[in-house]
Amino acid sequence: MGKVMIPIGPQHPALKEPASFNITLDGEKILDMIVKVGYNHRGIEKACEQRTYIQDIYLLERVCGICSHTHSTCFLQAVEEIAALELPKRAHYLRTIVAELERVHSHLLWLGVAGHEVGFDTLLMYSWRDREIVMDILSMLTGNRVNYAMNTVGGVRRDISPDQIKTILPLVDILEERTKYYIQVASEEVTLIERLSKVGTLSHDDALKLGAAGPTARASGRDIDVRRDDPYAAYADLSFKVITDNHNDVLGRTLVRVGELMESYKMIRQLLKNIPEGPIAVKAPRKIQAGEALSRYEAPRGEDVHYVKANGTDRPERVKVRAPTLANVQAVAAMLKNGYLADIPIVVAAIDPCFSCTDRMMVSMKDANSRKENFIDWKTLRQYSIDWYKQNRGVDMSKIKISKRW
Repeated sequence: MGKVMIPIGPQHPALKEPASFNITLDGEKILDMIVKVGYNHRGIEKACEQRTYIQDIYLLERVCGICSHTHSTCFLQAVEEIAALELPKRAHYLRTIVAELERVHSHLLWLGVAGHEVGFDTLLMYSWRDREIVMDILSMLTGNRVNYAMNTVGGVRRDISPDQIKTILPLVDILEERTKYYIQVASEEVTLIERLSKVGTLSHDDALKLGAAGPTARASGRDIDVRRDDPYAAYADLSFKVITDNHNDVLGRTLVRVGELMESYKMIRQLLKNIPEGPIAVKAPRKIQAGEALSRYEAPRGEDVHYVKANGTDRPERVKVRAPTLANVQAVAAMLKNGYLADIPIVVAAIDPCFSCTDRMMVSMKDANSRKENFIDWKTLRQYSIDWYKQNRGVDMSKIKISKRW
């Protein structure tokens, strides 16, 4: 058969977000793949520059619902470094408790999605049933099941009580016992092993060359983890193992995640049993002194990076977010090369992608006279949008109230 190029997405029943790929096929075999992003751009980085540091915490939590604590903590670590704030140890422990609960939530969600993508819906039902336990714990500690609003500049907003600790520990035991079953399924269930083995292969060298992160990299034998390699929060006080695997395929990524669940349970127990007494926050200034900082955080999907530049006001001059999916999405094309069309959903799902975390946009317009590219600032882009709708959409702009602050 001859070569044919087909588009996958941006709307596709097997993909949970508006991802888009151009696939070159020879029959059912994939010869090449081009990953396209940009369909879910929300302008969060620019929006952060228009808001105060406190407002930005809650905005950045919405970069990703599953990694909401990840992004707010990573952002605040940079802000607190610039402001030279020394957080109480109890605040670090509380942040880490929520971080590991969020990791459990994320991995159980991924396990269900992976099962669904290969037709193993029983695994979806079981893992999402257990995910409810984690979300109930998070709701008890923070007041919400998804966007927790736990963090503030200089610490956390909510403490944990002895009664809550007594409630959580038995629930962790239940989750650990049920996760042992998932490890058994991933290790012994012949149908699942056959479906995932040698699918989405990514060698150790390719993982290194393409900058893969998190479970995607560790499933290709890369022994990296920010929690151990560059400790933050309370991780320096914890004993845990970095889970790696050498299958280099989707099966390996499954084994790494279920293995990480067991390590998270160990860490949560250590944190709850050894949490120090003391305050949960320090007083922070409303205006942050001029400076810049880069913060790293081991998100469930891999290394999350936030860059913050302060200019002495109550608003940041620049906020840059490098979500882990951006690091991993480049490896997807290598994973699928010489694979098969039917493998696309599970291979893409295996990196646990979040395209709304990843998408960014920069608009430039060429000057016809100088032939130079001029980047559009926020005010000009907004006016361009208003003018475009006037001309093309028939919207009566006289009836729309525009805030004076623009």
